[in-house]
Amino acid sequence: MDRETPSLSERSRRILSTLVREHIESGEPIPSQILVRRGGLGLSSATIRHVLAQLEELGYVRQPHTSAGRIPTGLGYRSYVDVLLQRPRPSRASVSVEAQLLEQLGRVPDPDTVLSAVPHMLSQASHHVAFAVMPASDSASFNRIEFVPLGAGRVLVIVVAHTSQVSHKVIEFEEPLAASDLEQAANYLNAEFAGLTLTEVRDRIMRALSEDRILYDRLMARALRLAKSSFDDVGQRQSVFVEGASSLVDEVSAPYSGITLTALSLLVRMIEDKDRLVRLLSEYMDGPGLTVVIGAEHSEPGLQPFSLVASTYSDGQSTGTVGLIGPMRMHYSRAISMVDRVAQAVSRVLAGSPSADPPAES
Repeated sequence: MDRETPSLSERSRRILSTLVREHIESGEPIPSQILVRRGGLGLSSATIRHVLAQLEELGYVRQPHTSAGRIPTGLGYRSYVDVLLQRPRPSRASVSVEAQLLEQLGRVPDPDTVLSAVPHMLSQASHHVAFAVMPASDSASFNRIEFVPLGAGRVLVIVVAHTSQVSHKVIEFEEPLAASDLEQAANYLNAEFAGLTLTEVRDRIMRALSEDRILYDRLMARALRLAKSSFDDVGQRQSVFVEGASSLVDEVSAPYSGITLTALSLLVRMIEDKDRLVRLLSEYMDGPGLTVVIGAEHSEPGLQPFSLVASTYSDGQSTGTVGLIGPMRMHYSRAISMVDRVAQAVSRVLAGSPSADPPAES
């Protein structure tokens, strides 16, 4: 997402960063005297007051009351976060997170188990809403399909992707099907479509069903009709794991948070309707790596009291997302570091190439 902000001098940026850090820690408006004492800026109170007045005019800070200090606006937080994102982040810490995941889940955990554990880990550490979104399985490679007869014309279909993602679906078939018929159909499909993505499998099935040659091959026709019903919606939904919504309840009564019950209710509804959360993240994630969305940058107006820190991870074939949602007065340095570490760790665990033991701390 492109953002244009008024340019600041190095002195103004340092003062703004100090004000943002102090407000994050205290939750209160920050007077100029605090910046003089704690900023280590070597500037007089008069100079700092002058710079703060300029920052307010430019929209980086605001004064909630005439006699109060100042608090950062969304633009102020954005300037602060942009500086954080330019700093290098050590990869050694992500190896430690990877070790924690493997210790909790075993040496060869499946994607569902890994990603269901991630929000708990992130939420406990940050006291924010944490989420993990599995990769869209459309881009996963088809591994195999199995048909299990349930009786009365009902068949349980199991589709397995190479990422170990498994989809289950019960379909009804008009003609009676013996277990041997279903086994033959599965063998045909597994041989015909192995290695294609789920999207490609759906496309091939639709094309094959329109061809005359299936009229002369009873096995092929039955297998394709079964497969069409099986693949109608496979891979179109992404699993989402979320934890920590209750952590934001206290923010409703926190001064200057801007979080109302209405805003919190909207966020909770979005979390419950996980497809909405996936669509929102799809809008924000421009590419691989970290993304931070602050306040008014949200496309959904009701979410403007919140900030989001998210990062992509890769399972070796496709990408998913992990991240945090919290108040604008989020401890961004900690949140960015946590999300980045976890995304790197999840990538290595799911790709099946865990790192060696972490190097000793110096």
